[in-house]
Amino acid sequence: MTALQLNAELYRAMSEIADDETLLTKLLKYAQSLVAKKKDRTLMTKDEFFANVDEALEQAKQGRVHRMRSDESLEDFLRRVG
Repeated sequence: MTALQLNAELYRAMSEIADDETLLTKLLKYAQSLVAKKKDRTLMTKDEFFANVDEALEQAKQGRVHRMRSDESLEDFLRRVG
């Protein structure tokens, strides 16, 4: 199926449950989970960044530390520890 056909089929299926708030809520949550999986982990707000720093500091206090190897790129490091 092409993207256009998939869009048409999706809208047709959504029209069948348009009057059921419970099903629409479930569909929305599922769609949002798909978007979250696709989202680039390196893009974040300032608050998210500092929350990650706080979490890393907490883990370091507990002895759980990841070190970047001298021969690896940042992308390789994030894949390894992510």
